[in-house]
Amino acid sequence: MSEAKRYTPRGRSVRDASVDAGGRGDPFRPALEVIQGGRSEQPRRASRRPAAPEPEPARIDPGREEPPRQRRTPPVRKAANPAARRTANPAAGKAANPAAGRTASSPLRKPANPRKAPARRTPVRKKQSRVTVPRLKRRPGLPKLAEPRRRLRLATVLALVLFAAIGVRLVQLQLTDASAYAAEGLKDRLVRAVLPASRGAILDRDGKILVHSVETRYVAVDPMAVKDPEALADKLFTILDKYGVPRSDLVRKMTPHKAADGRTNVRFEYLVHQIEPADGDRIEALHVGALKVDRDERREIPGYDLASNIIGFTSKPDLNGQMGIEKQYDSVLRGVDGLHVYEHGEGDLDKPLPYGYEELKPARPGSNVELTISQDLQFSVQSALAERMEPLKADFATAVVLDAHTSEVMAMASYPSFAAADPGRTDPNLLKDQCTATVFDPGSIHKAIVMGAALQEGIITPSSAVTVNSKVKKGDTTYTDHPPQRDGTQMTIPGILALSSNVGTIAVADRLGKDKLYEYQQKFGLGQRTGVGLPNESPGQLLPPNQWTGSSPGSIPIGNGVATTALQMAAVYATIANDGLYVQPTLVKKIIAPDGTVTKPPAQQTRRVLDPRIAQELRVMLEGVTTLDDATGKQAAIPGYRIAGKTGTSKLPQNGGYAPGDVVSFIGMAPAEAPRYVIAVNAHVPGGAGGSVAAPAFKEMMALTLSTFGVTPTGTEPPKLTIYP
Repeated sequence: MSEAKRYTPRGRSVRDASVDAGGRGDPFRPALEVIQGGRSEQPRRASRRPAAPEPEPARIDPGREEPPRQRRTPPVRKAANPAARRTANPAAGKAANPAAGRTASSPLRKPANPRKAPARRTPVRKKQSRVTVPRLKRRPGLPKLAEPRRRLRLATVLALVLFAAIGVRLVQLQLTDASAYAAEGLKDRLVRAVLPASRGAILDRDGKILVHSVETRYVAVDPMAVKDPEALADKLFTILDKYGVPRSDLVRKMTPHKAADGRTNVRFEYLVHQIEPADGDRIEALHVGALKVDRDERREIPGYDLASNIIGFTSKPDLNGQMGIEKQYDSVLRGVDGLHVYEHGEGDLDKPLPYGYEELKPARPGSNVELTISQDLQFSVQSALAERMEPLKADFATAVVLDAHTSEVMAMASYPSFAAADPGRTDPNLLKDQCTATVFDPGSIHKAIVMGAALQEGIITPSSAVTVNSKVKKGDTTYTDHPPQRDGTQMTIPGILALSSNVGTIAVADRLGKDKLYEYQQKFGLGQRTGVGLPNESPGQLLPPNQWTGSSPGSIPIGNGVATTALQMAAVYATIANDGLYVQPTLVKKIIAPDGTVTKPPAQQTRRVLDPRIAQELRVMLEGVTTLDDATGKQAAIPGYRIAGKTGTSKLPQNGGYAPGDVVSFIGMAPAEAPRYVIAVNAHVPGGAGGSVAAPAFKEMMALTLSTFGVTPTGTEPPKLTIYP
């Protein structure tokens, strides 16, 4: 063994220890001394003796402190210097001290007697003694070996730390995070099925159905349970082709895929909505466990386009209201969808787990909305409007029927109409209620506001006469009549209204003043939404007196420079018919919950605009429009009934100017002595006048209305009115 590997426990080689100890520890030194001294007898004599047993290595007891055995060792003379020690005669040292060759660790033993066998004795455990090993200095340059006990302690600490970390993590998984991991696993197995709430119906004032929901079927799929999407798509496509469902969509939806979060698997996907129950039964007959066929619904309108401008329509397939009552009362009609959450197995348990997690929230159906309109009257008015306006090639036309006392909308028609069940076939610009969303200059129908305000303020009386010239200039605009009057002509108030005199009306407005005119415009409801109950209603536009220009005193009194809707102007005449009391128009009569509970809409706003006497006097004056010779509204007269009303011809504002054509109007009430209904007819036509276009339509609609509700003539004679005093 090389000296580099023969290290003592302290990291020293045998030779290093011998050199450092002055040669006392060299194991080869006794042999060298014998050879050099020429005395070889002693080793031969020693060879005859039986070999002494090797001494038992001393054991170190770390727990007991015991002094080691004391042995005599011959003194060793120390050389004067290292050189003398190296040149000293080893034989001389041997002669002086024969025992010098023995080491301190070799105890002296007597040779065993070969002739006498040793007596057998019971072995006695020898007392261990602790041997003190002298601490040797490490030779410089040699590597220091690691301490075994230090490594053991370090390994123990690391093991304890590792096991402690594992224990803490196990506790965290079992106690702290157990519910979170369990919930995450449950989430992958849950199926959430929406239970659609049945949408409420829209009814007329007599409970007749205007629109309701009918039962259909929807088809849904669990993509994770579909084994062959292509083959299943082929089977479904033969049934769903007529509903416009592409085969590629079926394959895409039935192929397993992730949700929007990118982590969970999609377990529920709609394939088609609103199919016929018979087709749903055919799909169920395929007996495919991954498919689900359940109840669905769609909106059905028995009247096709009847009152479509009022009812509106819904989107598909979620049935969200997009226009009209469907939109305005969407939250009331739609109800609250239910939800069925259940745990679904996989593989061989590809079905709802019998004892798994399940949560069921039943759907709550929507409420029914009952309107104020009459289905029969709506059909009659809508048909009459279309028949008269289609030959005239009108861009749009409106007809509004109000109850004179309650301002309930009995009918409200727009031309052109659209099929509420299939609005996609209609120009999007026409998908609105023209009665509340379209504004126009009212024209001469605005003159009733001027005369009513002047009567209320005492500016004029029913017997007043006004000087009317052939023309009047306001600012840079000149206003005339058709036909013009001679300068200085005296005209009565009924005559000014009957001939629709612009010059006479401007003369009365000059005496009234612009501030008072603006005040009464607001009192009659112009410049603000009526709040009838439809979305997208326009408030119109009024010009405050401080914004009037030089021509405004001439244009505004005769209905130019003012933007109104058909319903706003109908409400003006309903105020006159109701003895001067303005009542907010309304379209919704009540809301009926699924359990039969009835809820009334908020109370209508009311305000006094004219005294009852003033309103009655104004109604008498307006009768001259249909009775006097050369009056503009004679075509609105109905035999046996007294009719009061006013014609109008104006323009349609468009892109900062006016659109080609004319807006023609007639608004009247009947019977004039005790009004029951007010009807307003407006139309935008290529050319015409209120008396020739709107008045005949009014006559037809009013006759139908009076007949429908059984209003008989009063038999009273109309008043004797004149145009000139």
